[in-house]
Amino acid sequence: MIQKWTFIGGGQMARAMAGGWFQTGVVSPNATTVVEINPEAVAVWGSENPEVQIATLDQALKSADAVVLAVKPNVVAEVLNQGDYAGKLVVSIAAGISLASLQEGAKHGRVVRVMPNTPALVSQAACGYACGKEVSDSDRNAIQSVLEAIGLAVEVDEKQMDAITGLSGSGPAYVCLVIEALADGGVAAGLPREMAMRLATQTVLGTAAMIQETGRHPAQLKDAVASPGGTTIAGLASLEADGLRSALINAVLAATKRSRELGQK
Repeated sequence: MIQKWTFIGGGQMARAMAGGWFQTGVVSPNATTVVEINPEAVAVWGSENPEVQIATLDQALKSADAVVLAVKPNVVAEVLNQGDYAGKLVVSIAAGISLASLQEGAKHGRVVRVMPNTPALVSQAACGYACGKEVSDSDRNAIQSVLEAIGLAVEVDEKQMDAITGLSGSGPAYVCLVIEALADGGVAAGLPREMAMRLATQTVLGTAAMIQETGRHPAQLKDAVASPGGTTIAGLASLEADGLRSALINAVLAATKRSRELGQK
């Protein structure tokens, strides 16, 4: 049973995941260890979660049941080479790093490749994961449980992981850009900045909730508010002319391609 977790790397994604786990109670801060050498990141952990232990790699691996590799892709091989991962469930959130590479580095096949995203911090993540050949049903259930505690979790074939990285892994940045642009449009049209940001944020949040809860296709909900000759269809025509739809599609494809490149390197 997985009770003690270690994060190797204590950056924003690690803090988002851990913060979501702690808020929902699926993982205890007292059972969590972080390996981090950046003094600023260490200070943030101490401020936000003082119960979490900061330790060296050797110390952390001795006590861990599961290890989350929350480092940059180019550091994963080095981190695996420096420690003894025998008996540990190894979970990588590094973009592009294949299960085969993880298995080679950890010297066993009990590895999981996960792509979370930053809304994990508020338990609204969208996560995809793929399991190595030696992952047990108990391991799989544990991963599903901790990921579901912070949002949506779907198990996929590994070949789909790069696409998940391009869509939901990078997606929060795209949505932030959309919200910022909508707010800028509101300011340009005469609204105060703070009001425009609140309205833009709630509009995106409410629309996403409506799609999720009704199960209706976005095109149906779009058409429902696009009256003939009205304001919405005028705005939609402008978005189509400026290529919003193709720009977002291309962003997902570009991020997917980059994830594949990181794995090859």
